[in-house]
Order: sequence, then structure tokens, then C-alpha cells
Amino acid sequence: MSIKCSQCHLINFADASACARCEADLGELVRSNEPKRRMFRWLLVRAGVIAVVCLMITLGFYLSLISSAKRLTLEQKDTVARGIEVLENTGFATEAMLLARFTAFRSTDHWLNAAVAKENAYAATNFPFMIMTLYSDFFTYPVDDVERAAILLHEARHLRGEGEKEAYGFVWRNRARLGWTKQNYEFSPVWLNIRQQTREYAPELFSCLDKDFAECE
Repeated sequence: MSIKCSQCHLINFADASACARCEADLGELVRSNEPKRRMFRWLLVRAGVIAVVCLMITLGFYLSLISSAKRLTLEQKDTVARGIEVLENTGFATEAMLLARFTAFRSTDHWLNAAVAKENAYAATNFPFMIMTLYSDFFTYPVDDVERAAILLHEARHLRGEGEKEAYGFVWRNRARLGWTKQNYEFSPVWLNIRQQTREYAPELFSCLDKDFAECE
């Protein structure tokens, strides 16, 4: 704390009664500033209370989401772990870290997801709460861990705040790096489904009319 002299503008110690330069009375300045200080302290306390209330509401909302959905079984956790390992081994370290360390996985919809109408899906992600629901199709239709890694990579992009266009585009552009290629997965239901959805959300990747399915990459 310090006191600025209103006459010569010298910064004095808080306990000084007179300015060290011009000897002006600092007591009057302190008394005139006291209402402003009280108002500042009041505003600071109010801001702290509001911040705590907002934090508690957010925490309560998050806990309600977590508690209203079922956890993964041990077998399902092992399946997810293998998919994350594929991501880590193929160079998607950031996405693998988000999934392994910061994501709460669930096997059924929590109350918020259940209230939203949606088509059949492999997974759903709630940003910024880092909650990911993995539906039964995620464990049923992919032919191996690489395909599950492709789905997890898509959802990991949602964990970063990206929309469907960005997530589908990112996975499709990086499918060869992931090892998820047409040569090995052309007839997989997951490949066919994601390719169609990618074409809908990122049509610019399918504008090469001279190629099969107009794929440019």
C-alpha cells in the first residue's frame, strides 16, 4: 500500500502523515480516499462470492451429468485403452493425452444427452465438460482397434472445441497416418459410414470427380 501526494505526485509510504517532498498533509487524502477503498473492497468481496457460486453451480452440473450415466465395464475400458494406444503410437499424442487423462467415459447417455434427439452414433462428447459417451455401436461395428482409434480421434477433436466439420475433416486427412486406409477397410461399415458423413460435413475433400467417390486425398 502507498499514498500518492495530490500536489507533487510523489509516492509515499502508507503510514506517512506528510509528503516527503512537499510536506503536504496526507491524512486528509487518506480520509477522502477511504470511501473509494471501502467500495473497492465491497466489489472485490461481491466478485469473489459470485465466482464461488458460479463454480459450485458448474461443479454441481458436471456431477449431475457424471452420476446420471453408467461407467464403462472393465472390458470396455480395456478396449478404449487399446484405441488410445493406437493414437499415441501413430503420433496423435495430444489427443491421446486428452482421452487418457482428462476424459470421463460413460456407456450410456446422461440426462442432458438423453434430452437431445440424435441419430445412431458411435460416440458423443460434451465440451467443455470432457465427458464422452461411447455407445454399443462403438464396441460392435469397428473391425479392430484402428477403427476405434479413428472414432476416438474424431471425438478428441470435439474435446478441443472443434465442430463436426473440423473433426471429420481432420480424421479424413489423417487416415493414412492412423493406418486407417481404403485398402484395408473399404468394406467396413465404419469406413463407409464415416466416409459418407465426412462427405456431408467437409464436401471440399470430395471434389475430385475423376476419382472413386470423388476422393481428393
